Amino acid sequence: MSMKKNTGIITLLLAALVMAGLIYTAAAGVGEKKAGAASDIKLGLDLAGGVSITYQAVTENPTAEQMADTIYKLQRRVEGYSTEALVYQEGSDRINIEIPGVTDANAILEELGRPGSLEFQDIYGNVLISGTDIKSAEAKSYTDNLGNNSYEVALSLNDEGAQKFAQATEENLGSAIPIVYDGEVISAPTVQAVITNGNPSITNMESYEAAQRLASTIRIGSLQLELRELRSKVVGAQLGEEAISTSLKAGAIGFVLVVIFMIAVYLLPGFASGIALTIYVALMIVLLNAFEITLTLPGIAGIILSIGMAVDANVIIFARIREELATGKTVRSAMKIGFQKALSAIVDGNITTLIAAAVLALKGSGSVKGFAQTLALGIVLSMFTALVVTRLVLNALYAVGLRSEKFYGVQKDRKTFDFLGKKNLCFILSALVILAGLAAMGIRSGQGSGALNYSLEFKGGTATTIPFGEPMTIAEIDEKVKPVVREAIGSSEIQAQQVQGSNDVVIKTAELDLETRQALNSALAAQFGVDEAGITAESISSTVSGEMRSDAFVAVILATICMLLYIWFRFKDIRFAASAVAALVHDVLVVLAFYALARVSVGNTFIACMLTIVGYSINATIVIFDRVRENLVSARKKDELKDLVNRSITQTLTRSIYTSLTTFIMVAVLFVLGVASIREFALPLMVGIVCGAYSSVCITGALWYLLKTRIQKKES
Repeated sequence: MSMKKNTGIITLLLAALVMAGLIYTAAAGVGEKKAGAASDIKLGLDLAGGVSITYQAVTENPTAEQMADTIYKLQRRVEGYSTEALVYQEGSDRINIEIPGVTDANAILEELGRPGSLEFQDIYGNVLISGTDIKSAEAKSYTDNLGNNSYEVALSLNDEGAQKFAQATEENLGSAIPIVYDGEVISAPTVQAVITNGNPSITNMESYEAAQRLASTIRIGSLQLELRELRSKVVGAQLGEEAISTSLKAGAIGFVLVVIFMIAVYLLPGFASGIALTIYVALMIVLLNAFEITLTLPGIAGIILSIGMAVDANVIIFARIREELATGKTVRSAMKIGFQKALSAIVDGNITTLIAAAVLALKGSGSVKGFAQTLALGIVLSMFTALVVTRLVLNALYAVGLRSEKFYGVQKDRKTFDFLGKKNLCFILSALVILAGLAAMGIRSGQGSGALNYSLEFKGGTATTIPFGEPMTIAEIDEKVKPVVREAIGSSEIQAQQVQGSNDVVIKTAELDLETRQALNSALAAQFGVDEAGITAESISSTVSGEMRSDAFVAVILATICMLLYIWFRFKDIRFAASAVAALVHDVLVVLAFYALARVSVGNTFIACMLTIVGYSINATIVIFDRVRENLVSARKKDELKDLVNRSITQTLTRSIYTSLTTFIMVAVLFVLGVASIREFALPLMVGIVCGAYSSVCITGALWYLLKTRIQKKES
C-alpha cells in the first residue's frame, strides 16, 4: 500500500473522528456541565424567556427626553448581559427591562445595581460634575515590564463634562474628589494632574473585579433619571417551545436536503462538502455555546446566511474543478488549480460580508448586534471548512483511489447568453416593482394606516396582565386565549408571555382604548372565569427605540461604505464598487416593496431580514465581478466588453442558481414547518434570496458595463 493511500485513509479516519466528536459534543456536551451542548446555548426572550424588571422614575412627571435618554443608556448597560436584552417604556414614568437566558431576578438586580444619582464632589460637598456628564466607564488592567498588574476605571466625559472636569481638577489638584452615589461615597480618588481631554482614569484599584464594580456603578448612575425598582418577574418565551422544536426540525431537514442536493449534483466533491458542512454546523453549535452568544430569531437568520455562504464556497470550488477538467487537465491538477482560482472569489466575498458584520456588531445594538455576532462566527467557520476541511477530505478521497473523472464530473460546453441584451427590460421591471412598493407606502401612509405594517416592537401598544385560575402553557394560550383576545380587540397582532411562579399571562396588543379594554376584560371573565378586578393594563412603548433604529441605520450606512471601499481596493475600479452597492440598494428596496405590498408585519425580524439580504446580495455580486476581473486580464483586444461580461455571467450562472437554491431550501423548510411568527420572517427572506440571485445575474454586470462604456466614451 502506497504512502499517499495510507495518508488518505488516515485523513478520512481523522475527519470521521472529528465529525463524530463534534456531533456528540453538540448533542450531549462534555463533562458534568455538558459543555458545548446545543441544549446549553443561551436563547433569547423570543425563544426561552428571561427576567423582566420594571423601574419607576423617582422624579415626578419626567419629560419624554429624559425617559428616552434613560432608556437608551439602560439598553447599552444591559447588553452586557445579553445583546438581545430589551428596554422599553411602560406608561409615562416606568421602564421595563427584559433580559433573556436568565432566571434569577435577584441576582440580576444585585449585579445591575439600583439606578440612582451620581455626583463627583469636592471635599466640601460642592457638586463638580454629575452622572449625566459621563458617557462611559470601563474597567481596564495593565501589566508593566516587571510583570506587576494594575487596575483602573477609564472614564469618558461629554463636552460639557470635560470642561467642568478640567476646571475641577485644576482647582482641586492634590486633593480628593469623592464620588457620591445616592448620598454614599463609593470612591475618593486624588487628583494627580489637570485633566483637559475628557478622559480621566481612576487608578490604583485593588483588583479588576473592584474596578468592574465601580465602573458598573458609575455607568448606572449616569442616567438622567433616578429609578426605583417597582417589580421583577421571570417571564416565559414569546414564541414557546413549539417554535424551537419546529425550527430545529426545519433546520435538520433543510440541511439534509442541501447535502443530498450537493452529492447529487457534484458527486464525490459533493460528498466531501457534506462532511465539511456537517463539521461546520457542529462547530457552530459548540462555539455558540463557548462564546455565550444569545441565540434569537435574528441570530438564526445569521446562521442560515452563513450556511448558504459555506455551500457557496464549495460550489465555487467544484465549478472551477469541472472547468479545469473540461480543458483536459488531470483530476489532480484540476483540484489544485480549482482551489487556487476559487480562492479570490471566496475570500473577497466572505471578507466583504465580514466587514459588514464587524461594523454592525460595533455600531449596532440589540437584535442587530446579535445578528452580526452569529454571522461573523459563521463566516469564519464557513471559510475554514470550505478551504481546509473540504480540501483535505477531497484530497484524501483521491489518494485512496477515487481518481476517475466520472466521480467529479466535467463541465459541459455552455452557450453564452446575452444577459446585457435584456438589461433594459430588467431595469424597467426592477423600477416598476420598487415604484409600486413606494406608491403603496405613500397611499397607506396617506390613509393613516402606516407606510408599513409596523408591529408592536416598532409602535408599542398595551400590555394586559391576566391572572388565570390555573397555569397556562404557550400552546394553550395560542389555542384558547388568543382567539378570545383577537375577537374582543379586532386584531390578530398578539404576543403572549407566561409569568413563571404564578398563573399570570401577559398579553401584548396594539394600543387599546378604554372601551376596548373593558370589552376584553369582560370576554376573558366570561370565557375563563377571570376576576376582572385583577386584570391590569399598561401602555408600553416600542421595544425598538428610535435610538436603536438610528443605530441600525448608521451601522448599515457605515457597513455599506466600508464594503464599497474594500471592493474598490480589491478590484482597483470604483465602478465595480458602485455597481455592487447599487445592486445591494436595489435588493433592499425590492424586499421593502414586498413588505409594503404584502403588508407583512414589520418587527424585530425586519431588521435581521434586511441585514441578511445585504450580506447575501454582496457576496453573490463579488463572485461575478471576480470572474469579470479574471476575464479582463486574459482578454484579447478584439474581445468586445459586452461579450466578456455576458461570458462571465454565464460562467458563474450555475453557481448563482445552485447557491440561491440551497439557501432557499433552508429558508423554505423553515417557512413550511415554522410557527406563524417564523413564517413572517422566512417569507420576505425567501423573496430576498430570489431577488439577490436576480440582481447578481441581471443587474450588477449590466450596471458595471454601462458605467465602464459611458466613462470610456467621455474619455475618448
